Amino acid sequence: MTAATFPASYAATARRYVARDAAAARLRIDALEHVLERAFVIPGINRAVGLDAVLGLVPLAGDAVAGVMGLYLVWEARNLGMPKRTIARMLMNVGVDTALGSIPVAGNVFDLLFRSNSRNIRLVRRHLDKTRA
Repeated sequence: MTAATFPASYAATARRYVARDAAAARLRIDALEHVLERAFVIPGINRAVGLDAVLGLVPLAGDAVAGVMGLYLVWEARNLGMPKRTIARMLMNVGVDTALGSIPVAGNVFDLLFRSNSRNIRLVRRHLDKTRA
């Protein structure tokens, strides 16, 4: 069967599933971004940090785990149909965060300042808002 042979009600149902899937994906990636970037507050300086910065305290393995979690956001973005150029930019953000974050001491400071997951979430939100309009 081709798409032309389906009744109009099937097309409307398909649009609802796609919209619901995009909304569900947005909730998942927003929750993961919250955990990775701003789950805890450092007392005294009131700076929000997340699992990305905390895992960065574990040499190499912590940054690798945080990088894999960041790649999940990129995978979700690819499933949402984002352009390849934007996916490449997101991969670059994760790669820079993982590579520079693995440097002892300086990488921990870098993890506090460079929030690759928040940057990637902004790219996904911009794409979803554009496609919804």
